[in-house]
Amino acid sequence: MAAEHTALPSPELIAKAAALNVFDDSGKEVSFGSIIKDQKTIVVFIRHFFCGVRQQQYVMQLASVRQDALDAANARLVIIGCGDWQPIKNYCETTDFKGPMYADPSRGLYNTFGLVQNLDMTPAGEEKRSYLGRSYIGNVLKSIWQGPLKNPLLVGKQGPVSQNGGDFIFGPGETCTYAWRMRHTEDHVEVEDLMKEAGVAYP
Repeated sequence: MAAEHTALPSPELIAKAAALNVFDDSGKEVSFGSIIKDQKTIVVFIRHFFCGVRQQQYVMQLASVRQDALDAANARLVIIGCGDWQPIKNYCETTDFKGPMYADPSRGLYNTFGLVQNLDMTPAGEEKRSYLGRSYIGNVLKSIWQGPLKNPLLVGKQGPVSQNGGDFIFGPGETCTYAWRMRHTEDHVEVEDLMKEAGVAYP
């Protein structure tokens, strides 16, 4: 039996999620069902849009996934954040992520898929993820500069700081073959492992 954080969402939950809307980088509403309808879709739910360099480093790793590798696996890679849509373009510029990115300000999808809230870091004795940097203070300072200081008009639009994300593989259609819910703030699945689950060559 799968652990709670890796349990696949039921068909009923996926159907419920498919009817929910997210926002693209121009503020247009898009149904989640339309995102996963036509092909295998790797969906990464991130923490808030001002989350520090550690989260950004993870998205930078996602940005390094080759488009030809995604095409060969008939897959697409999508990122969803828990804030408003206005920070999306800045976040993409910061991380060099060129794929589709959406915002879920109501956190309807986060709640439907059981993504938890906490501010816990990697527990003692648990191996840290490869994307994590070593300088915590440096990460905090850089995060503050790239977020609220550099973009004061986006303050309040980044999403809740305690909301954790997760990594899923959906589709084609209302199906799910892989689920990983972050148990703490540094718990995204390794990009290499996620791509392997999706059948995408990496690096």
